[in-house]
Amino acid sequence: MNLNATLFAQFVVFFILALFTMKFVWPPLMKVLDERAEKIANGLAAADRGKAEMAAAEKRAQAELASARDEGQKRINDAEKRAQAIIEDAKKTASDEAARIIAAAKADAEQQVIQAREALRAQVAALAVSGAEQILKREVNATAHADLLNQLKTEL
Repeated sequence: MNLNATLFAQFVVFFILALFTMKFVWPPLMKVLDERAEKIANGLAAADRGKAEMAAAEKRAQAELASARDEGQKRINDAEKRAQAIIEDAKKTASDEAARIIAAAKADAEQQVIQAREALRAQVAALAVSGAEQILKREVNATAHADLLNQLKTEL
């Protein structure tokens, strides 16, 4: 065999193989590689969107937490104000009740003083009658001299 013919035959077979590969093997292989590259690009884009959504969700969560904190603090402040108002109301009620009790006690004491004075006047009148009886050495009739005794009571 001739070396030139062998080289020529190998060149023709290589050229046919190259054409066959370019026509039938290369396009599906490139299609698979392009699809794979597209999937990778879509995956990277989805990852970027996920990161962006995650950052947005984190910001929303932080805003919600801040809002909840503010709302909680507002409720605590309102509760403290309400507690102060209740305490002030209770103090006022207690003060009014104390004033009422003191006034009732003063009125009761005044009534007892009046009763004690009346009892003391009656006792003084009885002592005066007894003393007059002792002085006169005779019995003084209390019913007969009631007007005189009443006048004596009022003078005392």
